[in-house]
Amino acid sequence: MDPHSVEVASAPGLVWDSAITLAGLAWDLAGWLYANAWWLALVATVAGCAWVWLEQRLAARALARRTCVELVPSRQFEPDGEQILRFGAQLSRAATAGPWWTPRSARAVRIRLRADGSKPLVYRVEAPASARHLLMQTPYAQVLSEPAAPVRDKSRKHVVRAVFVLHGIPGSRLRDVPLEPDPLQPLIDAVADLRTDLGDLAEVCLDISPASRWRIRARRWQVVDDARHQARRESRREARWMTQDAHAMEDALSWQLTKLVTPQDQRGGQDRRLLMTPRPPRVDREKALGKLAEDAGLVRVQLLVRCASDTVGRAERRLRHIEAALDVYAARTRMSSLGWALGPFRVGPDRWPWKGRFDARWASGLMRPGRDSWARIEELAGLLKPATRHARLPLLSGDVPVYAPGEQLVPQGWHRGPDGRERLLATREDDTLFEVQVGKAGWGKTMRALVQAVAGAHARRGLAFVDPHRDSWNTVAPYLAHPAIRGRVWLIDLTVRDGRQRMACWNPLSMNGTPAPHEVVAATVDAFATSLGWGDANAPRAITILTKAVEALVAVNTQAVAAGADDCQATLFQIRPLLTEPVFRRLVVNRLEAEAARWWQTSFPEIPKEALPTVLNPLDRLAASPVVKAFLGSPTGTYDIRRAMDTACVVWICPAGTGPTDRLLVSLLVRDILRAGLSRRDVPEDRRRPFRLYLDELISLDGAASASLAEITEQLRKFQVRLHGMTQLLHRISGDVRTALLQNASCLSTTAGSVEAIRHITDEWNGQVTPAEAADLERFHHWASFTVAGKRIGPLRIRGPELGEVFKPLARPGKVRALLKAAHDNTASQPLTSLNAVASTHEITVRSFLTRPGPTDSGGSAGHRPTPQSGGPNAPAPESTDTPRRQFV
Repeated sequence: MDPHSVEVASAPGLVWDSAITLAGLAWDLAGWLYANAWWLALVATVAGCAWVWLEQRLAARALARRTCVELVPSRQFEPDGEQILRFGAQLSRAATAGPWWTPRSARAVRIRLRADGSKPLVYRVEAPASARHLLMQTPYAQVLSEPAAPVRDKSRKHVVRAVFVLHGIPGSRLRDVPLEPDPLQPLIDAVADLRTDLGDLAEVCLDISPASRWRIRARRWQVVDDARHQARRESRREARWMTQDAHAMEDALSWQLTKLVTPQDQRGGQDRRLLMTPRPPRVDREKALGKLAEDAGLVRVQLLVRCASDTVGRAERRLRHIEAALDVYAARTRMSSLGWALGPFRVGPDRWPWKGRFDARWASGLMRPGRDSWARIEELAGLLKPATRHARLPLLSGDVPVYAPGEQLVPQGWHRGPDGRERLLATREDDTLFEVQVGKAGWGKTMRALVQAVAGAHARRGLAFVDPHRDSWNTVAPYLAHPAIRGRVWLIDLTVRDGRQRMACWNPLSMNGTPAPHEVVAATVDAFATSLGWGDANAPRAITILTKAVEALVAVNTQAVAAGADDCQATLFQIRPLLTEPVFRRLVVNRLEAEAARWWQTSFPEIPKEALPTVLNPLDRLAASPVVKAFLGSPTGTYDIRRAMDTACVVWICPAGTGPTDRLLVSLLVRDILRAGLSRRDVPEDRRRPFRLYLDELISLDGAASASLAEITEQLRKFQVRLHGMTQLLHRISGDVRTALLQNASCLSTTAGSVEAIRHITDEWNGQVTPAEAADLERFHHWASFTVAGKRIGPLRIRGPELGEVFKPLARPGKVRALLKAAHDNTASQPLTSLNAVASTHEITVRSFLTRPGPTDSGGSAGHRPTPQSGGPNAPAPESTDTPRRQFV
């Protein structure tokens, strides 16, 4: 026999023997496994537990090394979609920045949105410590990334928890929420009424983890397989419907009648019913996968919410608000909380055994996302950024102080918070430097300023209220008629008509109180120049003449005060005889130092007579008014604004009107306030008492003292002088004053008015309030912004306070007469007729003083030359008004 044929014949036997052998081994293995099943199960369980324990330990170790930053956006923060995508990619990269041994469940980054009533919504990012360099720099140019300490909260009595997962069709997306308005707005509104005094707290934690490749591949296979099964189910369902339709058609009477009347040979295929099962449609893989089709930008998400409070029910209500806020993302996929409710009982993260797992994930940042918790970065764009400029941030209880009488606060207005409570907001004294109020007449600007003035008076702060109409005095008097205030009230009333009425007096050239002579001269001349529009270009000669005249009279007044003859001081009305009467001028010049007298001897005679009316006419207009003449014509006046500043007096100044004469008088008063404020440089900074200047009807005052008002705003902050201006039309204020006020204003407010009138204010708010929105305000309502602790708050809609509403318990209408008497007594006021009599005869008194022996070089005031004797060799030639003079250039 051929050996080769023997091998071929035995091959099947070898294969059979091998198969029997393998089957026997498999049987023996199965028997061994069955015999040792308990031991194997135990070993597998132990190994599995060891692996879980090791994973948990490694995860806990990795999660313990976390860093935290807080993102603080600017008020103008406005990101675009590209910046958000870059930030999301940065967070995804930061999640994997841990050590190589970090488990997948610990490779996550957490975005924590936190609110406890102290801030609207704090935006924090927590990531592995090795990702700190990634978190400190963000793609947002208008966001500051600051290191933050881990959150440590006190325990609260009532805590509720919620886990939100993505529910919907696999691969479908959340709603594409636009960036304007801010997607965080519903969440900000949900936590707007938190109260720190009740222990309220709300936190939303969004955990993001990069998608692992094997998980996403497995999920894709499941999604596609489910789509195919769904297509087959739809095909079978359609076949059943077709069969049912065919049976229904055969059972129809029309079909049976047609079959009976149609001959057998003409029926064709009517007796043979042939139904074709619909072919299952081809599954479009890209369409079925949806957002799962691409790896780039795909992350797993976990959303945890915890609300707490010390008051029953507030935490539960807060959680419902947050659930409603997250509905903004609902589309074919939505964020829904896990658990279910059975009557009043809720089964979920607040109950065992889920409570412990929630707390562990909350404390550590461990990722345990749901099966379909996949999302793309662009879906979460609304949560991947802090609040933008389009967000309306609520005013929390700690943002702005609430006014309390007697404290160093300036009341601003009533604001209704998100919780429905109305509070009287106030700003701190040191923060409130300058304020501008704009709006319609009779809509609450003056009343709001009066409330501030009364609050300041009762807090023992000094102020001056300039009201051209005097109505404010009658309104505010009942609230100032208190013994503690009456001794500090001054009333400068220039609206008197009856000669028996009392009024105060003031000498702008007075040297009582040792003011600096050059400051008095500069204040007086600048007041005239500002009010009359004089400048070096159009009236240089008038400025020079007035300066030399005032300088000469101030020198005389200095000597009079030094000699104890205060009642002999010259006033503004002695400028006329000084310029027009040679004898009076000679007496004054003889009292001057040699250098000052030389100008009168050499330059003044060269000035033509027609140049003098430019200076004399305004003085004549002042003297023509009996009230102004009485106010300015006395040698010594008790009105001293510097003393009022230093002693915290309450000064009410009521000019008579807004004509040229009144504007000149107002210019003198305002310029004197500037001089007095600058003179406080001799007082140590920590001893300068704040003094507020309220200017009503700013338009009428600005025309007379625009330069002075601008300088007050620019220079007197360091000297604790603050200005509050009220006007109907800000654009009618001179450009310098308007610019200075808006530049340095701590508070801006507007009532309703024309769009053009209030546009200057709304433009300062960068579009947060439109002019049209402000123009529709109700009466006594304002849009206002404030400065608190160096930060701007607002604009807020407030209701203007009223005196009777805020200070009703302080009203003393029966003591108004006593207040008026005290105000006149404090300023040593005299009847109008008496003051006019003094002003009319005061030139004689000044002449009498000038004829007295003057000081010499060795005594009296320093440097005064002796009076030359008439007819001496060195005596100047007598002046004659008839002598023609050459024009002085």
